[in-house]
Amino acid sequence: MRAIFMLLTMLLTLPVMAGSPKGYPFQSFDKAMQQAQAENKTLFVYFGRYGCDYCEKTNKEAFSDKQIRESYSKNYVLAYVDAESGKRLRLPSGERVTEREVGTRYNAFVTPVFTFMTAKGQPLLRLVGVQRIVDLREADKKVQQALKKVAKP
Repeated sequence: MRAIFMLLTMLLTLPVMAGSPKGYPFQSFDKAMQQAQAENKTLFVYFGRYGCDYCEKTNKEAFSDKQIRESYSKNYVLAYVDAESGKRLRLPSGERVTEREVGTRYNAFVTPVFTFMTAKGQPLLRLVGVQRIVDLREADKKVQQALKKVAKP
């Protein structure tokens, strides 16, 4: 009985296991880049890590919003990168990298970091730290306005 109590206590005190928000079509960075290039769409990359309380806070407070889910799922190809993971990826260029290396390339040394980027990987807008619903709406608006300006002949 004592062993069961200790086991339950340990399980209840484990760190938060933040990942990508539920209900969104997040995929690996390499797959998202391929899709973004094929569809000529903007990438939205969420650099997080397991155990990140700030990631979990953003997931619960901002990504739970229905309007955010709809607009981000429609306007962007969504990628989630665990900035500490050794998971190997193959970029569209053929280069083999780990998720950790992708995080380093895009200066995701703290989490969460949210980066809007072109299908070729050029950053357009970067958000660092906990985001609120209003922050994500404003970022979407800025990126969409910038894309409209670029698209005009």
